[in-house]
Formats: sequence, structure tokens, C-alpha cells
Amino acid sequence: MTHLQAGLSPETLEKARLELNENPDTLHQDIQEVRDMVITRPDIGFLRTDDAFILRFLRARKFQHFEAFRLLAQYFEYRQQNLDMFKSFKATDPGIKQALKDGFPGGLANLDHYGRKILVLFAANWDQSRYTLVDILRAILLSLEAMIEDPELQVNGFVLIIDWSNFTFKQASKLTPSMLRLAIEGLQDSFPARFGGIHFVNQPWYIHALYTVIRPFLKEKTRKRIFLHGNNLNSLHQLIHPEILPSEFGGMLPPYDMGTWARTLLDHEYDDDSECNVDSYNTPTKDIEKDLSPKSMKRSQSVVDPGVLKRMDKNEEENMQPLLSLD
Repeated sequence: MTHLQAGLSPETLEKARLELNENPDTLHQDIQEVRDMVITRPDIGFLRTDDAFILRFLRARKFQHFEAFRLLAQYFEYRQQNLDMFKSFKATDPGIKQALKDGFPGGLANLDHYGRKILVLFAANWDQSRYTLVDILRAILLSLEAMIEDPELQVNGFVLIIDWSNFTFKQASKLTPSMLRLAIEGLQDSFPARFGGIHFVNQPWYIHALYTVIRPFLKEKTRKRIFLHGNNLNSLHQLIHPEILPSEFGGMLPPYDMGTWARTLLDHEYDDDSECNVDSYNTPTKDIEKDLSPKSMKRSQSVVDPGVLKRMDKNEEENMQPLLSLD
């Protein structure tokens, strides 16, 4: 075992070997092969190429050198193409701070039975008057940056649960194709995290419609890991044990405290709201959403057959079963 694997338990070391093809004898050579490819993309500013940083990309792509490099390149390219998103990219930024305090994202204390971190989002918590959808995406990316420092999570990965209870059609109208593409590019295509499952619960019909719109933009691997449970929490419990879930998800634990993860990131600044008001937002962050109008959302929704939506509503319980099982 090299010093780069020092943070891994014996069980996770074995998992990394079997599932990710991680070999301590060739680890430094693997990292160097990825680093040597940097010269092929002079158009990208690779701000970090140290061993520990490159290793997380190798783990995310099961030590396939070219795929790991491509992910590394897309990571920095995404940041170059969306510079405004990463200005003031810190937990104390007013928009990010408010999103964090409302549980975007939340993180459960217990890992699942595969050792994965469980992230939770309660969609209806979004306060449109205080922060934007871009702020929510920034808060999620910032949180993942902090969490992925843990080598155990680099190997074991994450699970995401999104509760759509009380998420209104008006709120959903802000989830425009452009906004969704920005999120997909940032999370699926440009971040070195392994997502073992994305679970939708209590989703209304219009979230089904949105999923129909974005499904073609998702990789097959991602589609296999998306589960639409609806109100059927039993199907969720088949994949994530209720013993580690809060009561909102039919679990045995108390209701989730939305500020849990925010307090971890913000520490003593959690209760300092002196800078958090509507006028204090960065103008560039709002500019990102200027062109993301509800009109484009309506145009995209028109491609969904109304008959399909009617059948979705009629056969809600059947359609909200998990789409496919995990690998």
C-alpha cells in the first residue's frame, strides 16, 4: 500500500482492487500516464495535477487512463466555460450559504451498506426570493468538492435522494433545458464522483415530464441508476435500509435537520446572516439565468406526448417503480 492509499480501510482497499482495478504497485505509473496527457490539451488550464488530485479521476473511471484524463479535462473545461459560477466559490458566498442552510444538499450521518454517502435534497425548500437555481448547483458542487477529499468516498461513492413533495409547477417551470444541461454537464460529465443511485420520491407528473425531456442527455450508465419511486417508499427501502433513513423517507431516524451539512461547512459563520440579503448577490450569477426563461421550458414540454403524461398519472404506482436495478 502506498501513502496515496493510506486513508482507505482494508475492506475499501479490496473493493478498489476488485471494482476499480486499483493496483498499489502501478499506482504512480497510472497517475503519471494521465498527467502526461495534459500536454495534449493546451487550450485548458489544468490548475491541479498533483498525485492525490489525479487519483480521484482514475478512481471515478476505474483506472481507464484515457477516460480519467477526459474527465479531468472536462472538469477544468467546465470551470473555464462557466467562469461566473466559480467566482466567490465558497460556502460564505450569500447565494451558496442560503442554499446550504436550506439543505442543498443535505448529508445523512450514516453511510449505506455499500459505504456510500447519502445526499438528500428537499426540492420544495428552494426559496426563489433569496437564491437562484445556479446557487443551488454551486452549493452542491462545492459540497462535493469537500466530500470527495475523503478517499473512502472516492472509492465507495454517493447516493442521492430527491424528495419532490410540495414542489410546485411554478418552481418546476424554472428547471429549463438550459439549466438542466448546466447541471448534467457539471455533475455527470465533469466531476470525479461515483453515483451509485439517484432516487426520486414523491415526484408529481411534471417531474416525470422533465425526466422524459432530459433522459436522452443522460449516459446509459446514469439512466440505469435513476429510480422513480413516487409514493412507494417500500421500493426505496429495498435499496436503502430504513434504519439509516430519516422519517421523511419512511425511515426509523428522526426528521432530518436541514442545517446539518451547512454547519459543517460554515462552522461559526452559520448564524452570521449580515451579508445574506437579496441585494448582495453577485450579478454574474444572476446573469447565468437571464436566458433560462419558462418559455423554453414550455417548448420542451411540448415534445412530451400528453397521452403519455395522462397514462403516467393514471398508472402512477406502476410507473414510479425503480426503472432498473443497480449493478
